[in-house]
Amino acid sequence: MTTLAGRLVTSKKSILPGFGLTMGFTLLYLSLIVLIPLLMLFIKTAHLTWTEFLGIVTSPLVVASYKLSFLASFVGASINAVFGVLVAWVLVRYEFPGKRIIDGMVDLPFALPTAVAGISLTAVYAQNGWLGRPLMHLGIKSAYSPLGVMIALTFIGLPFVVRTVQPILQNLEAEQEEAAASLGAGRAQTFIKVIAPTVLPATLTGFSLAFARALGEYGSVVFISGNMPMKTEITPLVIMTKLEQFDYVGAAAVAVVMLVASFVLLFLTNILQWWGRKRGLWL
Repeated sequence: MTTLAGRLVTSKKSILPGFGLTMGFTLLYLSLIVLIPLLMLFIKTAHLTWTEFLGIVTSPLVVASYKLSFLASFVGASINAVFGVLVAWVLVRYEFPGKRIIDGMVDLPFALPTAVAGISLTAVYAQNGWLGRPLMHLGIKSAYSPLGVMIALTFIGLPFVVRTVQPILQNLEAEQEEAAASLGAGRAQTFIKVIAPTVLPATLTGFSLAFARALGEYGSVVFISGNMPMKTEITPLVIMTKLEQFDYVGAAAVAVVMLVASFVLLFLTNILQWWGRKRGLWL
């Protein structure tokens, strides 16, 4: 019996041959593309003392860039978490002329070079731009201000939420909503009890991806921000400035902080999703 069971296990394992080879290539590829380059950041700053490291990453200029980068990224990701779900809902639930065009427009921030996106946003939101001029009449300065940074980061983060939520909505049967309505549930109850538990994990994932992407955005922001130190200078620009000054250690130290922040964000998002599923707050 033991021999027969062993043969069955062996036969099950050999259903898909080549696991060892493909796993080896997978680990090698991920190491060369992801792990080793990221590890080099820590190696580059390893010879710094803790005092020197803190002196670099807590200088007033760098701290000001942290505040702007994290705040603008959070605001942009939060806006996309709301309107990204709305866009995904419209694309999934409704049929209308031009739907394919709108669906393709969602991917434009993916396809456009970041410099092109930055120039386009600056042209629209500058003081003499189509949207910048009426905003200036209202006393709102969009380009060359923190608001311009938020606009750019919202622009580049939208696809992450829409493309993450869209497949979930496509798999959500409309019959579930109809059943809830037939049982006397109102629209708010149907959304809270039926739709939200299914969509919320994907929304959190899209939010975290948009937030992490915004933290590292450079090309589209430098054109619309004005790059004024202590005011509109983002952290990636601080890193690029240090590189141009051949301060590679300083650039690596600031990059390590941003890298750790991204890891912590993704880790907390996964923990929150796990806790929500365990508590039955969402599926």
